[in-house]
Amino acid sequence: MKDMFQTTLVIAVMLVAGLIPRANAEYPEKPIRIVLPYPPGGGGDVVIRTLQPAFEKRLGQTIVVDYRPGAAGNIGMMEVVKAAPDGYTLVVGPTNNFVINQFLFRDMGFDPLTAFAPVTMLVENPYLVTISSAVPATTFAQFAAYARANPGKLNFGSPGNATVPHLSGLMFSDYLGARMVHVPYRGAQPGLLALVTNDVQMFIASYGIVAAHLASGKVRALAVSGDSRLKTLPNVPTTAEAGIPAGIIFSNWWALAAPRGTDPAIVTRLSQEFRAAAADAETQRKFLEQGAIAINNTPAEFAERMRVEAQAWKAIIVKTGAKLDN
Repeated sequence: MKDMFQTTLVIAVMLVAGLIPRANAEYPEKPIRIVLPYPPGGGGDVVIRTLQPAFEKRLGQTIVVDYRPGAAGNIGMMEVVKAAPDGYTLVVGPTNNFVINQFLFRDMGFDPLTAFAPVTMLVENPYLVTISSAVPATTFAQFAAYARANPGKLNFGSPGNATVPHLSGLMFSDYLGARMVHVPYRGAQPGLLALVTNDVQMFIASYGIVAAHLASGKVRALAVSGDSRLKTLPNVPTTAEAGIPAGIIFSNWWALAAPRGTDPAIVTRLSQEFRAAAADAETQRKFLEQGAIAINNTPAEFAERMRVEAQAWKAIIVKTGAKLDN
């Protein structure tokens, strides 16, 4: 009994002296860097900036967004794979960086399903099928007829190879039999400018990115992915309502992850705080304006969704024959 008391006393003294870590009770003690593997101004940037005020308030620390674009997002993702698993370097990435790229690149140097500690999926962005106002169509049926009458003559843009809009565009073109030509851009903004000038005739994008162009009348929305219409665009039908079969136009999601090996207590704390930040009234208002839907699942739920979706996307890539240069 005496020995047990002495051992307990020694441990207590060591804890007070800081010689034994206290289960990250003081985390975070410094700013947190969030790597975004894309240029500023895109969908991920909008998501982070929307969550940032509430998250910083809850954690009492600054969020530093570090843009690391390149190689379809792989450069930024690898940056986090190699980072210390201490909770101070995280990544916010989209669907393609977690469940698509591994089937398009011969060797990324990491497997997204095992290289990260999943934290939470942040939001889902339903995608709009948009066309240039120069195209003689105002409905999906009219555009489908126009595209079929002009095989190989229309272009569709995307924010880059291997992205969800790229793969959805391939599926869409295949369904129409239109042989549309894919034109990849470095992010959504330059692609949308190409849509405005009719350099590309179709672009698949989230509402938050394309809203200003819709308001100007230079771009038209034909349909939106997902089960329901956007509250911000009540007159735009869902893909099902427009007559587009399921499994062609997909939504995109953005998620938060840490390097593999990050303390589970830190992962849990981050997940809880980001989910609480997403529930903030002002954050919810901004998401509504952007046409975004908060997901806010647990680390385990995020991991399971990655596993399931990876297999689904693998089948799509095989079906379309998608490559990084088409």
